[in-house]
Amino acid sequence: MSAVNEPANPAEATSQAQTGSATESQQTAPETPDDAAAGGKRMPFLEHLEELRWTLIRSLFAVVVCAVACYFFVSQIVSLLVVPAPDEMKLIFLSPTEAFMTYLKVAGYAGVVVAFPYISWEFWRFIVPGLLAKERKLVFPIVVFTVICFVTGALFAYFIIIPFGLDFLLSFQSDFLVANITIGKYLTFVVTLLLLFGLVFELPVLAYFLSLIGLLTPQFLRSKRRYGILTIFIVAAVLTPPDAFTQTMMAIPLIFLYEISIWVSASVQRRRKREEIERDRQWAG
Repeated sequence: MSAVNEPANPAEATSQAQTGSATESQQTAPETPDDAAAGGKRMPFLEHLEELRWTLIRSLFAVVVCAVACYFFVSQIVSLLVVPAPDEMKLIFLSPTEAFMTYLKVAGYAGVVVAFPYISWEFWRFIVPGLLAKERKLVFPIVVFTVICFVTGALFAYFIIIPFGLDFLLSFQSDFLVANITIGKYLTFVVTLLLLFGLVFELPVLAYFLSLIGLLTPQFLRSKRRYGILTIFIVAAVLTPPDAFTQTMMAIPLIFLYEISIWVSASVQRRRKREEIERDRQWAG
């Protein structure tokens, strides 16, 4: 009676033993690095939303704190923003509260600029959980590169685009047409260009991130170069004053940034291929 569960013949016993050992090996097989990075730390969708909410709250709080601090220096900031204007241009305000409200807006914009490094850090820290361990180490360099690109774009607008744009727009004055520009309109024009150019110059950072997650390849950028250049001139025409010189002055650095984006995407692709080859060698060994 004790032999009821025994196999009918030796071949069947051997087959069962092989099946059992195969199952055992599957259960004890080690995880690959990708599996280890993808598993065990997945965050539910609602937790993602909660983390995004706190990221936005912390960023907004940083902007408010920086804006309050900048208000104590708002006169110096306004004087700095007026420098690109022609010497003969005089700014006015048409209501008793316009100058005060404009100063508040300038302090708010300055708060965004001052808090931009922290906002970048919060953004990349929110993105980090979806990256691999090796890629998480790149967060600090990415933040630094993000800030450098933003500052470069803002300085380019401050020293080149805004002075030439104002000279062109004010050239329409005549004996019967005089420019009386309010301080609110002028500062809105200047600050908008500074922020837009700062964001537009983030093109290489965007290319790096999209290449990192596999949504962008250098082959795609090279094949769509002509459409990219056309899009750049359209963007330059929309963002700059309506003269060909200023539009060209914006389009040239954007084309240069497009080529840098191709190089950045290609470097990410090469690094990924090297890591895949190294990983295959490790697992093969």
